[in-house]
Amino acid sequence: MIVVFDAQCLLCNGWVQFILRHDRAGRIRFASMQGAAGRQLLADAGLRVDTLQTLLVIDGARSWQHTAAILRVLHQLGWPWRLAWVGWLVPAPLRDALYRWVARNRYRIWGRSEACMVPAPGTRARFLD
Repeated sequence: MIVVFDAQCLLCNGWVQFILRHDRAGRIRFASMQGAAGRQLLADAGLRVDTLQTLLVIDGARSWQHTAAILRVLHQLGWPWRLAWVGWLVPAPLRDALYRWVARNRYRIWGRSEACMVPAPGTRARFLD
C-alpha cells in the first residue's frame, strides 16, 4: 500500500507520522506529491497536483481517495484502528464533504511548511522519493 500525500501540509505530515508509529509491520509506503514518484502515481490515477485536495492510497491496481483512503489505511493498521470501519456506515457524500472542507482549509488551520518533510533515517526506506 502506498500513501501519496502533500509533504508541505502539516496536517498531512502528522498523518504520515501517525501511520509510521502505528504500522508496526512496515507495510505502508509513502510518496509525496512534490516528488517524481508521487506525481507519477497521481497522474496514473488521473489526478493533477496543482488542484489536488485529496489523499491518494494505492494498493496494487486499486486506489482510493478522500475518506475511503483514510478508512483503508486505518484498516491496514489493525486493531484498534480497524474500528474506524464504522465510518463506512456514514454515506460517502457526507463523509467526503467534510473531508473536502478540511482539505481546502488545511494550510489555514494547521499550517504549511516551506520545505518538504525529511524522513528519519530509520523510516527513509519506506518513502519512494
